[in-house]
Amino acid sequence: MKSITASELSTMDKLARVQLATSLPGLKPVALIGTINAEGRTNLAPFSSIVHLGSNPALLGMVTRPDVVERHTLANIIDSRTWTINHLTPAIYEQAHHCAARYPDEISEFEASGLTPHFEQDIPAPFVAESPLRIALTLEELIDIATNGTKLIVGRVTLIQCQDGHVMDDGSLDLAAMGLVASTALDTYFTVSPLGRLPYAKPRR
Repeated sequence: MKSITASELSTMDKLARVQLATSLPGLKPVALIGTINAEGRTNLAPFSSIVHLGSNPALLGMVTRPDVVERHTLANIIDSRTWTINHLTPAIYEQAHHCAARYPDEISEFEASGLTPHFEQDIPAPFVAESPLRIALTLEELIDIATNGTKLIVGRVTLIQCQDGHVMDDGSLDLAAMGLVASTALDTYFTVSPLGRLPYAKPRR
């Protein structure tokens, strides 16, 4: 088995180090984050750092990179205190990937990618119409991670939208039936299929 030490990791080429480090968690959810600025310009950015933080209230978190350069998503969330999470399918993952390009603030990634903005009453941030699982959130906390200058954005879920029949009787979502995409590293995407579903785990006697 190959071993890579922390010192070896620190001396790797930057892109190779980023690819390796972002692959370490394995397959992750990937989604487009929809935001809007004070002038009404929309923004889309792919994120694969989305995590569940609690169910009562329903909280989701995501990590944003250090704001040493313009971070439109972060700035818009701080300004509007709202954003949307829009999960990807094979039909739109290439358009979503294109949203990672560094467009100036005056250009909307919706226009650049050809994706369609969708708005709901009382939610300023845009959804992606083509996404089968869409979530709106409001900002609860912004936590600085001092070690590397990143931030954990904590949001409270205010709206969930998905296709009929994809919320199971026990409350779980049928993610495979929705055809959602997972990702790893900076540029690799996967389709997913269920391996199995096990009963609630209890100690073995």
